[in-house]
Amino acid sequence: MRDAPGHGPTPLIAPSILAADFARLGDEAEAVRGADWLHVDVMDNHFVPNLTMGLPVVEALLKVTDIPMDCHLMIDAPERWAPPYAEAGAYNVTFHAEATDRPVEVARDIRAAGAKAGLAIKPGTPVEPYLEILRDFDTVLIMSVEPGFGGQKFIPEVLPKVGTLRRLVDSGELTIVVEIDGGINDDTIEQAAVAGVDCFVAGSAVYSAEDPAAAVAALRRRAADASKHLTL
Repeated sequence: MRDAPGHGPTPLIAPSILAADFARLGDEAEAVRGADWLHVDVMDNHFVPNLTMGLPVVEALLKVTDIPMDCHLMIDAPERWAPPYAEAGAYNVTFHAEATDRPVEVARDIRAAGAKAGLAIKPGTPVEPYLEILRDFDTVLIMSVEPGFGGQKFIPEVLPKVGTLRRLVDSGELTIVVEIDGGINDDTIEQAAVAGVDCFVAGSAVYSAEDPAAAVAALRRRAADASKHLTL
């Protein structure tokens, strides 16, 4: 996260290319220039009932954009499939807590391969059982919709999990980026920012806008205005 001189960190905005035109992904990445991360949803039709893109698409995107790649792996067996995304050059590789019984081992393999490691948590999964292992992670992704499909409605009931994480970060017990994904738009980003989110994944709110780059900037301003710990 960037720190402005004399200020706190700025909000991170991560446009999700799940909402982009898949036939023009290079152009769609260019359209959000100024974004902090580019969020890539990888689904395997096993862990979630949908199939999207995989490592070849990520490798292709890495050749056409310098926006750091934020890969969200909604897949089974992340211990096998997650490290190659780091090896390819992804900035952050996130896998689901529910997909493995060896999360710390997977995180260490991702870090050893050169990327940040993230842990994603479904809306119905409590965060408390994972607090002890979050020291082995760089990001924690709170899902505010059920993983698998874009365009779903934001679930505000997940925000207490964000609050729990924010208190631990603010107290110095954790050093981690708190990310949220699902239903983030002009209205819900304020709720998420108030709760303590650092990084906001937005799909339709960015790619349905006439000017996606301007939409990214507008979301960043809204988050900063609402947040107690983020500024521009």
